[in-house]
Amino acid sequence: MRREVVTDTERRRAGRTTVAIVLILLCIPALIAVNLFFMRDRGYYPTALAIVGLSLIPFFLLYERRKPMARELVLVASLIAIAVVSRAAFFMLPQVKPLAAVIIIAGVSLGVEAGFITGALAAFVSNFIFGQGPWTPWQMFALGLIGFLAGVLFRAGRLPAKRAPLAIFGGMAVLILYGPIVDTAAFLIFPQGLSWHTAALVYLSGLPFNIIHAVSTVAFLLIFAPFMIEKLDRVKRKFGL
Repeated sequence: MRREVVTDTERRRAGRTTVAIVLILLCIPALIAVNLFFMRDRGYYPTALAIVGLSLIPFFLLYERRKPMARELVLVASLIAIAVVSRAAFFMLPQVKPLAAVIIIAGVSLGVEAGFITGALAAFVSNFIFGQGPWTPWQMFALGLIGFLAGVLFRAGRLPAKRAPLAIFGGMAVLILYGPIVDTAAFLIFPQGLSWHTAALVYLSGLPFNIIHAVSTVAFLLIFAPFMIEKLDRVKRKFGL
């Protein structure tokens, strides 16, 4: 009987993971492509809202057998708020921001679904401060993907949630994922048209900013990650999350 329960639980978990992968890696990029090629990047608000809706699906699939408790939703909302505030707090220092670090911590502590929605919503909400535009859906996808991968690698136990592995992952994720994805958005909406010269200009000019962002993410994870993960684990134990 116990073996049947475990098998059923694993089956539901595998189903949720499959849905999350399809939505995050197929449906959301398809939405961004539709906005880019058919709406000429003018539909970034509907696209951003659609990304929010799709990212909520795997999150609420976690609670397929029960309604989520208010304190569980408040915890995720609090991490989104912290991510938004962390970006705003360092506005005077371009690319120096704890945003990606907070999103990684969300994925590590709360899982892939919460990691993705924290990244996507943090990008969307914070852009009401920094400016919405055709880049918004790309930022939402890139930051959400970082939170998703953090959950896959650390929450699932594939990597130890220690200071050094977290810092290395954070730096590589920003430098290899977030930076190139956002630079690709800039390249595709470049007013001078698409060419190899334009691509070299966009990616090379963005590289110093991506390096600064990656280094700052490493620093913030080295300093704050163990403390925040410990506090979140304590909150989860206290309230039975």
